[in-house]
Amino acid sequence: MTHIGLLSDTHGLLDPRIFEHFKDVDEVWHAGDIGSLDVLLKLREFKPLRAVRGNADFGDVRYLLRDVEAFRVENVDVLLTHIGYQSGLLVPGIRNIIDRQPVQLFVCGHSHILKVQYDKIHRMLCMNPGAAGKYGIHTVQTLLRFVIDGTEISDLEVIELQKK
Repeated sequence: MTHIGLLSDTHGLLDPRIFEHFKDVDEVWHAGDIGSLDVLLKLREFKPLRAVRGNADFGDVRYLLRDVEAFRVENVDVLLTHIGYQSGLLVPGIRNIIDRQPVQLFVCGHSHILKVQYDKIHRMLCMNPGAAGKYGIHTVQTLLRFVIDGTEISDLEVIELQKK
């Protein structure tokens, strides 16, 4: 059983309440737009971190991270990226990856809109944790927490930090 803390779009702000909400997770995943090397390093010091760069990540963050990470947790194949959907459709590069390899859980950020939905066409669960930072169109800072146990994804929790 693996407990996951998921966030995105911090844009250089690492709200201290994130550490409290993620204190019992086994891994933290960040779906891009980290915003600063300091945020990346603090998350790496806190828990094992899986992260991708976003379109607003530059300098050391851009250099240290990739656009896409594919990995397996327990028996779930995961694809993590920053920009996954545009106009309701998978972006072509991501669609090409998913067409070549099975993915049960697709995680992206970018939109600042919290969304958890099953993609019937690609037969995968899609998660976007919204935005944990204060920069952007969102009105509430959000995080996700969930469990992967074998092939099951369960105990999904939406965490609202505050109105920005």
